[in-house]
Amino acid sequence: MGKEKFYYNKQTLRYEKLEEPLKVRILKIAGLSFLVLLAGSVIAGLAFKYMDSPEVDKLKRELKQMEVQNMALDNQVDQMGKVLTNIQDRDANVHRMMFGMDPIDEDVWNGGVGGSEKYDYLTEFSDSGDLLRATQEKADRLKRQLVIQSQSLDKIELEAESKEAMLSSIPAIKPVREDKLARGIRALSGFGRRIHPIQKIPKMHYGIDFTAPRGTPIHSTGDGKVEKILYKKTGYGTHVIINHGYGYKTLYAHMSKVDVKVGDEVKRGNVIGKVGNTGSSTAPHCHYEVIYQGQKVNPLNYCLDGLTPEEYQQLANMASVNNQSFD
Repeated sequence: MGKEKFYYNKQTLRYEKLEEPLKVRILKIAGLSFLVLLAGSVIAGLAFKYMDSPEVDKLKRELKQMEVQNMALDNQVDQMGKVLTNIQDRDANVHRMMFGMDPIDEDVWNGGVGGSEKYDYLTEFSDSGDLLRATQEKADRLKRQLVIQSQSLDKIELEAESKEAMLSSIPAIKPVREDKLARGIRALSGFGRRIHPIQKIPKMHYGIDFTAPRGTPIHSTGDGKVEKILYKKTGYGTHVIINHGYGYKTLYAHMSKVDVKVGDEVKRGNVIGKVGNTGSSTAPHCHYEVIYQGQKVNPLNYCLDGLTPEEYQQLANMASVNNQSFD
């Protein structure tokens, strides 16, 4: 209770209790109530501004966590982009070095993924909009580059299959196994001008003579199709011509027996016949020729199986000696 107040009444010469009018008392109560409400409003406003409710605090924590996760995702997208760029660079090297194909065009590889308005909706987020937009742009570019790289690898696979067929077809081995040769690989008669064994005059020798006992197997030196089988009493005698495609043909002469027929598909290493002494020949051997684009070329360049660089050089030196051929 408030303190009682008294005043001195000059008429009664006594101290009397001061009684406030009802109107004054009502005004005081109203004023106090107003001040209480005003203070409460100010305190509530300050609390709302500077102090979060549990729900708002929870939302802010979740938003902060999402921002951290989005930054981590952005870093992962960057790392995947670097890995993909490395794959693309290796892809370009494979194209250039192995298949002679043009690499992926840089303008196509680094091209955009649409107009800038595509990401405008992300800018509505004032705190994280820029980060979200940058990450989305990187992800879309990465997705586009993955499609381009996948298409490029499809082309490489098709080209590799084509090259595999070509490499299997190009002559690359000796027609007679080295362990079956009668005089050894270093005693062969090679490509170039040689003394003809019958005419005894220098003549161009367009192949390599692999001396071996009669009946020694003769092998196809590459994948191909038997194009011709000819039986002659002079010249090459009984001989086979295989068409390997890609501009290559091979000829195997002086055979004693033919184990294939025209039109047969053969693989590298398949036996096509036996060494003989037919035609213009002075001893059993396989006369072997390589024809490329219609021109007879040195078969030595297509007999590299099992030879070291030193052995190949020695073989080339021996084959170049102006000795006598066997046909």
